[in-house]
Amino acid sequence: MTNVLTNSDLSRINHLLDTVFDPEIPVLTIRDLGIVRDVRLLPEGGCEVVITPTYSGCPAMNMIEVNIKAALQEGGIEPVRVTTVLSPAWTTDWMTESGRIKLREYGIAPPLVASQDKKALMGERSAVQCPHCGSQDTEMIAQFASTACKAMFRCHACLEPFDYFKCH
Repeated sequence: MTNVLTNSDLSRINHLLDTVFDPEIPVLTIRDLGIVRDVRLLPEGGCEVVITPTYSGCPAMNMIEVNIKAALQEGGIEPVRVTTVLSPAWTTDWMTESGRIKLREYGIAPPLVASQDKKALMGERSAVQCPHCGSQDTEMIAQFASTACKAMFRCHACLEPFDYFKCH
């Protein structure tokens, strides 16, 4: 069935997209992550959702595409086309402030603002705040953690390990 949609349908589509969660970090929606780049109404009916993966090899993108189509179709939006674009590359700067707060509350240190993380270019390490106790006395113990987009850190104050969502 083809639905000819109007601009007034865009808010409903965006609301439905707010129900699609990242399969790897289930407290974040795809809009929290900033991977939804655009929503377009198609002249022939339905809509197109343009997404950019957090990195080009992200294994969650296929599941995210399936979940986008399911959420929109269950909400009466058909047909649904999902288009993946790689350029410009996704950056953690696209994450919402709400998403950063949700990460911290979930126990994952949110990414530093990119301009703060450029110390790495000079061989300096940025202070990553522990999501458990708030201390900045932390150290990276592994470049990769539970997923490739995260690094493993340890807090010297509370001694807890934690994931850090790396800046891109």
